Amino acid sequence: MDIIQRNRVRVIGSAGPVLLFAHGFGCDQHMWDAVAPAFSARYRVVLFDYTGSGPADGLVPQPERYATLDGYARDMMEVCDALGLEGDVTLVAHSVSCSIGGLVALARPSLFSSMIWLGPSPCFLNHPPVYHGGFERADLVELLTLMDQNYIGWASMLAPMVAGKSGEGAVSGALAASFCSTDPRSARIFAHATFFADNRGDLALIGCPCLILQHRYDTLAPLDVGEYLRDHLPRGKLEVLEVSGHCAHMSHPDLVIDALQRHLATLAG
Repeated sequence: MDIIQRNRVRVIGSAGPVLLFAHGFGCDQHMWDAVAPAFSARYRVVLFDYTGSGPADGLVPQPERYATLDGYARDMMEVCDALGLEGDVTLVAHSVSCSIGGLVALARPSLFSSMIWLGPSPCFLNHPPVYHGGFERADLVELLTLMDQNYIGWASMLAPMVAGKSGEGAVSGALAASFCSTDPRSARIFAHATFFADNRGDLALIGCPCLILQHRYDTLAPLDVGEYLRDHLPRGKLEVLEVSGHCAHMSHPDLVIDALQRHLATLAG
């Protein structure tokens, strides 16, 4: 299948530096709708869905390719190749896409000139005493078991957790709708790859500048994770958003737009 069609690639904006927006687990490119258009006058804005993400279309990811985040990193690289992108690309990634982007940065060091990570977590599991990812293994096993047994109930439970207090109402509803519109088989494959990944060992090898935007109160990616990333990314800079939840690009898009604009201005200067 054509990559542009498979990953629902959408390009908006003028010619110029590229901003590549990558969505998180259970979501799709439209989660960036309140942010991405703000950059279309000066940048070539690229949005896409990972294979199997977004509204169910019968295309289920191959388990052997997508058992780990490497398969999703291949998606991102194939989208870039299909568009002929190389070099002046800034990745704007949410949640698990931050780790996916890190894998791409290692595989293609010349592709990204910069990365902006919103709500990243290189590992969701706790590894005491050196790392607090936020979850015990039993918690994640239970989450996936519920997903298998009652997918709608799982979506209804997870959406408010992801949205947080800042996203009560509209954001939580949008997340629940997104989760429910995704093929459960696709979501299950992505969930396992996401929640059991451990990409901490990759951080020291990432050479491009990286702005870490961490939420002040985030059940999925605690502030400790942002501080860990700041300390382990060679060119990482941490900025804390005064947001409760995991989706500031949906609940507080103006904060995210402002952070992105300031970061991009430093690169241009």
